[in-house]
Amino acid sequence: MRIVLVGPPGAGKGTQATRLAEKLRIPHISTGDLFRANISRQTELGKLAKSYMDAGNLVPDEVTIAMAKDRMEQPDAEGGFLLDGFPRNVSQAEALDELLKTEGIKLDAVLDLEAPEDEVVKRIAGRRVCRRDSAHVFHVTYSPPKQEGVCDLCGGELYQRDDDSEETVRTRLEVYHTQTEPIIDYYRAQGLVVTISAMGPVDEVTGRALEALKTDQ
Repeated sequence: MRIVLVGPPGAGKGTQATRLAEKLRIPHISTGDLFRANISRQTELGKLAKSYMDAGNLVPDEVTIAMAKDRMEQPDAEGGFLLDGFPRNVSQAEALDELLKTEGIKLDAVLDLEAPEDEVVKRIAGRRVCRRDSAHVFHVTYSPPKQEGVCDLCGGELYQRDDDSEETVRTRLEVYHTQTEPIIDYYRAQGLVVTISAMGPVDEVTGRALEALKTDQ
């Protein structure tokens, strides 16, 4: 299957992308991973992307599209892929359509993870990360530490990252509504959008997604 995964920040896209890709036996292709891989390997695209990032500028669509094209042409993506974070806007979606058309393939579905805005803010703004080991993550409501402000695993100080503040989260949501959400209407016009609730336990959301995608996994 060839799937695009969309949804607001905090909807659990990363978690669901990993789980769905594993169950569907297709590669999970995320924009962040594409950038990191190209920059670490010092590819021409990676160097170009880094030059924009170092200057504090957004990486142009054509660079992101070229990275995605290169990744989708890898042997492990011949049977399908799950795109996470790309396309990010309508122009990228149009470019992806053209790219797939030249390859004689098309998307099977656009999976839209839906979550109320207040819940998204609560999920992200409640996160607390360990200063000693950033892999240790807690949540003030859903998975609180035994002692407030102290990591259960190593005793490090827990803090709220700047990009997890409520103000920053609401700004990110506004960017999502303005730039990314319009691709849902774009793909809905093609009859590709499948919307599911991102609320509830992770396993339930995964099951809901698989059912919506009409798989037999």
